[in-house]
Amino acid sequence: MTFSISARCSRTGMFGIAVSSSSPCVAARCAHARAGVGVVATQNITDPMLGPRGLALLTEGLSADEVMARFATEAPHFDYRQVVVLDRQGRAAGHSGAHTLGTHRIALAPDAAAAGNLLANPDVPARMVEAFLAGPDQHIGNRIIAAMLAALEAGGEEGPVHSAGMLLVDTVGWPVADLRIDWSQADPIGELAALWRLWQPQMDAYVTRALDPRAAPSYGVPGNL
Repeated sequence: MTFSISARCSRTGMFGIAVSSSSPCVAARCAHARAGVGVVATQNITDPMLGPRGLALLTEGLSADEVMARFATEAPHFDYRQVVVLDRQGRAAGHSGAHTLGTHRIALAPDAAAAGNLLANPDVPARMVEAFLAGPDQHIGNRIIAAMLAALEAGGEEGPVHSAGMLLVDTVGWPVADLRIDWSQADPIGELAALWRLWQPQMDAYVTRALDPRAAPSYGVPGNL
């Protein structure tokens, strides 16, 4: 029902996560990231509370493994959850509970972790991690999109995918990218890739407008003199 890639760029310190699913609005429930802290992906029979809770624990200085250990002892119904935690050093921890649906796998590497359930085949997460790690000099957003496209090439989900989203955090206190295709009957990952191509050239300008409007580029909209 869901596959995701959680990632850190070792060059820039940026974190990101992308996720897709057969269900609507998947990123609203499953994708959680905080600048300078890390990423939490919570999926399968999703508990969205694990996202903010995991990020709070990472902020306190716990490692990915330590956060997952806390979840195992404190989170209700944890055997129904599939969770990935990626900490500020790029260390990853993964959990697939006994009630994870269908064919499921988690692939972990320094700076990247992919997880999926109800997969068409068990190789999908490993292919996602390989695709992300193959472009270390590229922007993290491009690398994450490449991982999602690699998932499709590897077979993706058992059924059709209908929603996708990508969340990126940098050094400011808000996501620099929060892109969502909440429902599509066609190609939500392809649509997400197109949305990223539209957003990426404008992304830094929106940050500048927030921090110092005097230094911001023109808005380029009708009526702006």
